[in-house]
Parts: sequence; C-alpha cells; structure tokens
Amino acid sequence: GQKYLTVVVKVFGPLTRNYYVRAVLHAALAVPAGFLLSTILGTVCLGIASGIYLLAAVRGEEWRPIEQKPRERPHMGDTIKQPPSNPPPRPPTDARKKQPAEVGG
Repeated sequence: GQKYLTVVVKVFGPLTRNYYVRAVLHAALAVPAGFLLSTILGTVCLGIASGIYLLAAVRGEEWRPIEQKPRERPHMGDTIKQPPSNPPPRPPTDARKKQPAEVGG
C-alpha cells in the first residue's frame, strides 16, 4: 500500500533515507506547534517521533524500500525431487487373506 510513497522517497535519495534528517525535520516541525495550547499534544508527538528517529539513526538504521520480486514459475521437472523410496503401508498378511465364507446358518 505504500508503493507511491516509496517512489517519492526513492527520488529524493539519501536526504529522505537518512534518519538524522528525519529527526531534525520532526524537531523543526514541533517548534511552531508548541506555541499554541491546542496543538501541544501534536508537539509532544512530534518530539517523541524526533527522539525515536534520532535513536534509530545513532544505532545505524536506514530506510530501505521493500520491493516485490518477480515470481518465477516452477519447472515441472523441478517440482518432484525424488520419488518415494518406501512402499505404501499395507495391512498384515493375516488380514489380507480372505475369510472363508460361513457355512450353514
């Protein structure tokens, strides 16, 4: 569901992949929001997000897109690796013998 946003982030290259840049951007967005009482909760959320991005950047993380790989069709000869080596289970030899028909009644 993020394929369009992934394209935008990939276009801007290292500027958007780097978490240091994101941490500074979130912190800068939090400053003007802190002057109004009605937006103080948003300021706190942006500050927390800035701290999380800064922590991730210090630990060496970086954004990498997850792209779908093209699906390969399996070849018919490759689906069966080895034929079965054991015979199928059979009932014991006593059970396989036919029971004699009951005589009389």
